Amino acid sequence: MRFLIRLLITVCVIVFCTQIGRKLPTLAGLIAVMPLTSLIVLLWLYSDNPGNFGLMSDFCKGVLWGVLPTVLFYLAAFVCFRKHLSLWVVLCAGFTVWFAAAMVHQWLLGK
Repeated sequence: MRFLIRLLITVCVIVFCTQIGRKLPTLAGLIAVMPLTSLIVLLWLYSDNPGNFGLMSDFCKGVLWGVLPTVLFYLAAFVCFRKHLSLWVVLCAGFTVWFAAAMVHQWLLGK
């Protein structure tokens, strides 16, 4: 039952963002990248592992460094959209850049 409640809350956040994005896309973008998702994950992690601050700290470190690949994804998508490329090309380019940067991210954090 806890899983279903978590799933419902998470889906509501995504739907809320999508609804705002129809009228105010820049605000929806801001909401989508705000630490709301991380807040939800931190709450779920803490409820499953109370007092495990090492886990929480490691998660925050991963998010902090994970911002860089995400910025590169949006930069690639922005450039592709400015060139009027199709959505599938934009997504493929963005995720290819993100994946490469994420691999570097994991490699650096694994050292």
